[in-house]
Amino acid sequence: MNEDTLLKTVEMQPAAAKWYDRCDSVFVDFCVEDSKDVKIHFKKSKFEFNCVSGTDTIKQENSVDLFGEIDSKESKYRRTDRSVLCCLRKVEAGKSWPRLTKEKSKCNWLSVDFNNWKDWEEDSDVDLSSVDKFSEMMNTMGGDDIPDLDGAEEEHESADSDDEKMPDDLE
Repeated sequence: MNEDTLLKTVEMQPAAAKWYDRCDSVFVDFCVEDSKDVKIHFKKSKFEFNCVSGTDTIKQENSVDLFGEIDSKESKYRRTDRSVLCCLRKVEAGKSWPRLTKEKSKCNWLSVDFNNWKDWEEDSDVDLSSVDKFSEMMNTMGGDDIPDLDGAEEEHESADSDDEKMPDDLE
């Protein structure tokens, strides 16, 4: 093994990740392709992620002090060829997390997954009922208020001003 290969296997860096919040869980998706030797340790207020990724065998390592507490026994992860998705089960279901980390400082490897983000706190039956009312209103709007256009074309043809002869003064 040459020195370059040895350096590549020892190189460590945090894995890029996206996160989103749900009522009873928080999801963290680590964007690591072709991951091997995935190790995740869930603790009460922290979790650690380790793997070797890609053909360059780069060691990825993340340690996260969490905003809230999780149930370490109910938290799970799933590995695919493109990522590792972690489902962190909240101890306090129904309480939203404004951020993933305990500290307010920005982590350069972490971003919000806006494709999966949902403001679940604001979801309610009231919102659904207003959609139903709007839908019902659109369905009840019928032809009663729409004027009858039958024969309008005939009227328009007979009153067509373009076919009239222009006075001699204006030609």
